[in-house]
Amino acid sequence: MELLNSMFDAAREGRTEQLAAAIDQGIPVNLTNGKGDTLLNLAAYHQHEDTVAMLLARGADTERVSDMGFTALICAVFRGDEAITQRLLEAGAQQNTGFQPAVAVAEEFGRTNVIPILERFA
Repeated sequence: MELLNSMFDAAREGRTEQLAAAIDQGIPVNLTNGKGDTLLNLAAYHQHEDTVAMLLARGADTERVSDMGFTALICAVFRGDEAITQRLLEAGAQQNTGFQPAVAVAEEFGRTNVIPILERFA
């Protein structure tokens, strides 16, 4: 259990190489914690673009929804992270998965900088 918990810490802290090695050795790329957060959600929320890219390259599911209704895209939009928002959309993330559409999250929390990116992929 401690090993699995350390994977969530690695995603939060952007320890990309450690996380990649663990996934390559068999840790599921779509591992979820007790709140339904995925490694991808945590990396996106904590704004670790390299970690997000690595997880996507290893097949992380962009549509997994946490218990709170968050996808990785919603996490990136909530943080106003343009690069991660675009990367997730390029990987096929859907804007209407989760507790509310990504553009509504951007508008509600004043993350207007990501709205043009969302509109390009609408």
